[in-house]
Amino acid sequence: MEKEAIAIVDDNLVNLKLIKVILELEGYQTYTVTTAEDLDELLSRVTPALILMDLQLPGVSGLELTRKLKADNKYKQIPIIAITAYAMKGDKEKSIEAGCDGYISKPIDVSTFPALIEQFLKGSSVPKQSEKID
Repeated sequence: MEKEAIAIVDDNLVNLKLIKVILELEGYQTYTVTTAEDLDELLSRVTPALILMDLQLPGVSGLELTRKLKADNKYKQIPIIAITAYAMKGDKEKSIEAGCDGYISKPIDVSTFPALIEQFLKGSSVPKQSEKID
């Protein structure tokens, strides 16, 4: 039985595939996109339970895209988790200010990542802070 649907937004195909495989092994239904435009198209067909958002996307950044989604009544209830390899000072705060419900820095730890995702999906009190899981 498949678990919830998760949208993964990342322009790095290696990261995209790794996250997809980890989540699918846990039974999640995954949808992968590489740009803001692709996510817009996906959301016209599917309402995921969670969005994993890379902050460094081509064109429209993950922060801009998050702001847009959180301003839209149709999508504002979907948890968005920032996920980035470019963990610079202030990025965590910027992502939370943009509306992200959590922040994960890459590289991810395949052994702890599924449990962290489960916490976000359950709405558990996961701190809105950098969750370095490497």
